[in-house]
Amino acid sequence: MSCYKYWGKLEEIANKLSSYGDLDKYGDSALDDVDINEIIEILDDVEIIAHDKTIDFDSAKHILDDEKMNKALKLIRKFYVYVGARLETEKAIEMLESDDLDTNLESFEFYDRYVGLLNNESQLAKFNENKTFVFLGSGPLPITLMMFNELFGCKCIGIEQQEDVAELSRKLLKKLGLENEIEIIVGDETTIESLEYDILMVAALAEPKERVFSNIWQYVDEKTPVIYRTYTGMRAILYSPVLDKDTRGFHKEVMILPTGNTNNTSVLIRKIV
Repeated sequence: MSCYKYWGKLEEIANKLSSYGDLDKYGDSALDDVDINEIIEILDDVEIIAHDKTIDFDSAKHILDDEKMNKALKLIRKFYVYVGARLETEKAIEMLESDDLDTNLESFEFYDRYVGLLNNESQLAKFNENKTFVFLGSGPLPITLMMFNELFGCKCIGIEQQEDVAELSRKLLKKLGLENEIEIIVGDETTIESLEYDILMVAALAEPKERVFSNIWQYVDEKTPVIYRTYTGMRAILYSPVLDKDTRGFHKEVMILPTGNTNNTSVLIRKIV
């Protein structure tokens, strides 16, 4: 089915989002006083489009590659990233401030999506208690690390660029008694040079992608499985995907497409020389 039926709708959504202010000029902080549910309600319409199974990959490219749609998609993606980061931050703070030590992640907005992701990614490498797993781009709520540690017992290391975000994660992990199982380091992809690990994963929002993978290639060996999250098909309207040129020097071994309400495609690659 043609993707053109969504062009007008995506532009309409972008216009609604633009009414909240110029993020390029004022930054994300301009949205901090806005009810997050207002933005989520608008983005829910984007999710419906992103999950349209009648649009094949080739048809989706017509939207993704069109210059006229570029402005609308850039704005939609900015709000998508903002909402994800804000929800993670608010959940981390909620858990940190709660008196109930049994507080868990299951009430997190995207918990079910992470369950689907981990089901896919556990097929791409052998996660177990003898492995050290590094996640590049761990964010304020290190949910990926927490779930992999709980399910497989692996030692986990998260790499986060922002000190305040990393500190929030550390405080949460300490409260949950996970500080010896999960370590959060401030840095970027070059930080892996000084780490010992068995599996490396790259977050979907890690940027700039070409630089990230180029630096990973410099420091990773040919045997280490590298898993990255990306967006494919119509789901790529949510965030810019990893392109083939970004992963030059790597061999793509397996790609697992998302099912249900999961958005990320998970890809296993290894360095080639």
